[in-house]
Order: sequence, then C-alpha cells, then structure tokens
Amino acid sequence: MAVQAAIAAPVVHRRRRDYLPYMLALPIVLYEAVFILIPIVQQFFSSFTSDIIGIGTVRWVGFENYERLFADRNFWNSMRVTLSFMGGTVIIAVGAGLIAALLMNQHFRGRSAARAIMTLPWAFPDLPTVIIFYWILNPNFGIINVFVRWFLPLEQNPKWLLDINLALPLIIAIAAWKAFPFYGLVTLSVLQSIPHELYEAAKVDGASRLESFRYVTLPEIIPTLMLMGVLACIFAFRQFALIFLLTGGGPARVTETLVISVYKAAFNSFDFSYGATIGVAGFIAVFVITLLFAFLQRRQEAEAAS
Repeated sequence: MAVQAAIAAPVVHRRRRDYLPYMLALPIVLYEAVFILIPIVQQFFSSFTSDIIGIGTVRWVGFENYERLFADRNFWNSMRVTLSFMGGTVIIAVGAGLIAALLMNQHFRGRSAARAIMTLPWAFPDLPTVIIFYWILNPNFGIINVFVRWFLPLEQNPKWLLDINLALPLIIAIAAWKAFPFYGLVTLSVLQSIPHELYEAAKVDGASRLESFRYVTLPEIIPTLMLMGVLACIFAFRQFALIFLLTGGGPARVTETLVISVYKAAFNSFDFSYGATIGVAGFIAVFVITLLFAFLQRRQEAEAAS
C-alpha cells in the first residue's frame, strides 16, 4: 500500500499542477470576455436594431442600418479619411521609428540622453500634446508662422487647422510624431539582438553599409516591422482624442474619421444603432487589414525558409 501511495502521489501532484496555467489565464480570459467580447457582440446586435432616443423601445430592423450606411456619403468620406490617416501615420511613424532606431543603434557620446529625449513625444498624454500644438499652430502668435515667413512671402498667417488642405496632413504629422518613439524603441531592441558576427561576415565578404543593411539588417527586422504595421493600423483606426481635440472632425469633415463619425452619430444625434453600425464597419475593415498583414507575414516567412 505504501508503495502504491508513493507512486500515485506524484501523479496527483502533476494533475493538480497542470491546472495552474489555466487558473493563471482565467482572469485574463474573463477580462477579455467581459470588457471586449461582450461589447463587440452587443455592438453587432445593436447594428440590426433601431435605438434612437425619443422613439421608444428598441426594435429589430434587420439590414436597414447597413442599407443606410452604404448610401451615406458622409460614411464613405469618413472611410476615405480614415484610410488616408492610417496610411500616412503608418508610413511616417514606422519609417521615422526605423530611422531613429538605426541612429540610436550607433555608438556616440550622449546616446543614452538622446534615447531618453526620443521617448518624450510618446510619453506625453494627448491633452498636453494638443495644447502644445495649439500654441505652435496658432494663426496669430504661433511659432510656426515665424519659420514659414522665412521661406514664403505670405501676407497673412495660414489658419493651419482650419484650412481644408492643411488640416489632415497636420493631424497625420502630429499623430506620427507622437507614435514614432514606440516603433523606434521596438525596432532598436530588435537591432540590438542581431548577432554582430553577421555584420563581420558581411564585411569580410566586401559588403558595403547599404548592402549590410539590405542583406543582414532588413531580413532580421522585417517580421517586426510588419507586426508594427498591424499595430499602427489598429492604433490609427481607433485614434480619437488627438483628432477630436484638435479639429473635432472639421473643417468640412476633412478630418472626420470613422471613430469621430461613431461619436457624432451616438452622442450628437443620439442614434446609437447607427453609431454601432459604423463601428461594425470599422471593425470589419481593421479585421481585413490584419488578415492581409498576417498573409503577407506568412508569405515572407515561407520565402525566408525556402
């Protein structure tokens, strides 16, 4: 009996220990279910209902909201603005992050201080960032007007955030300025993990710096760049505070993204069901973009393996 108990004891202990990973993951799963999955399901359900304050009870309308969505020119404008904002932010932020990472990966005096300064835009909350750029872009006393007048013979200061041709590019530039340190730090960590022997071997083979970057650095960081591209797309799609505080979606809806449209439909017009419909359209767009990035990443990994 003692021998059987001694044999069974480790088995029981092993079975109890096997439950530990699930118990540790349970709080995360519950959090995801309560605060992410349930709201998403509820939003999908709301998009098939009519829920306008003042009308009365919620009623099922089927695809009526989606028919309204496809016929709404403001929605397509918001989709176009969102894609433009996303594309500009991803290219500038990830590209600037890559350049900053390559510079910060070099050995020079004061490198630690330069890295700390580089992270400041990312560390700033949205509200102080908006206040800073309101001062910089102020048409009356903004500092940017001083520099512009050095190069352009302007009679009046531009109304930067009220100009339909300048508002969206400025919003893209501000969002990219705030986001690029994050991508730079992630890229820098990947650069520092590349074995130095690869660069030495490339140097022995007569490779220049550009060729070393192309054949050694780039293949090592492409998976990370693609992942950051996905994250940048998601962050750009859900960007709200900067755009809303700087322009409110104006002027003339040139900076009105899908998130701003959801806010206006739900909290200005109190049409929560139509706001949910716009949100579902944005969710589907982000999901398709994520699948596209995943396909490209798997294809790149297959080519690298072959």
